[in-house]
Amino acid sequence: MNTVLEVRDLHTRFYTRKGVVHAVDGASFSVDEGQVLGIVGESGAGKSITGFSIIRLIDPPGRIVSGEIHLRDRDNDIVDVMALNRNELRNIRGHLAAMIFQDPQTSLNPVLSIRRQLYETLFYHHPGMTRNQLRQRSLEALKQVGMPAPAERLNAFPHQLSGGMKQRVVIAMALLNNPRLLIADEPTTALDATIQAQILLLMKRLCSDYGSSLILITHDIGVVAQICDHVAVMYGGRIVEYGAKKDVLFHPLHPYTRGLIQCLPKLDESSPRLTQIKGVMPSLLNLPKGCHFRTRCPQAGPDCAVYPKERTVKGRRVSCHRLG
Repeated sequence: MNTVLEVRDLHTRFYTRKGVVHAVDGASFSVDEGQVLGIVGESGAGKSITGFSIIRLIDPPGRIVSGEIHLRDRDNDIVDVMALNRNELRNIRGHLAAMIFQDPQTSLNPVLSIRRQLYETLFYHHPGMTRNQLRQRSLEALKQVGMPAPAERLNAFPHQLSGGMKQRVVIAMALLNNPRLLIADEPTTALDATIQAQILLLMKRLCSDYGSSLILITHDIGVVAQICDHVAVMYGGRIVEYGAKKDVLFHPLHPYTRGLIQCLPKLDESSPRLTQIKGVMPSLLNLPKGCHFRTRCPQAGPDCAVYPKERTVKGRRVSCHRLG
């Protein structure tokens, strides 16, 4: 199986008046063809910045300071994303890798019709397409994402669509040019539970149909359990545990991973209170010395004042002095 994305030792920082924010601090992971990788963690863990960094959507005062990002195109050629200039980046965005943003309301232009926005997405990468070809491909994409009455929706404006419909349009736009990699940043946050499930299953099915890979960025480890194959657990800008879903979720090694899983409500328990991880995520401007999780960890000891080296244990990578 081909590796579609390879990220090695990625560092992304934001240089502010208050100091340097280490938003992504040495992240390394890969995504194979047709695979769904879930990046999970609390708000402020660095998940979204990791996704934005992959296609270099980092604006000043942010900067990718080091690391390697390699994408494999449909011809199996390797593209060094860090070596691309601005025009080359525009050509791979939406074509080789596409982003599905958190809020469909802000992803769509409110004064342009759905037709215009789909056509522009297609025409940028395929300037030779006729108007009839643009229409046919746009209708095909809307049908694939389960849009009701797609011909009518082409003439609609974003404010005339429900939240679930807008998210389907955003997914259709991301899939128009048959990208090799989809990056979905909290794609169901603004939707109700029923629509969330539909959108998640839709994305997994479309990735299978298109032969694309998916990175799902979420704070909900329950969502990861539903559709992901591999999991990267982030905390304080670092990946603290990474491996196959069945290993990470059923046999977690890092205390933070165990804490996230224990926060999930259980149907077979009558306790009125949910388990929670004490404290809050530290600011990326003022991270604790040593292990970033030690101020909240029930197992922390004196040796946690030094950040643990990453180890490979039972088929996964984990950074902790006290495993299991």
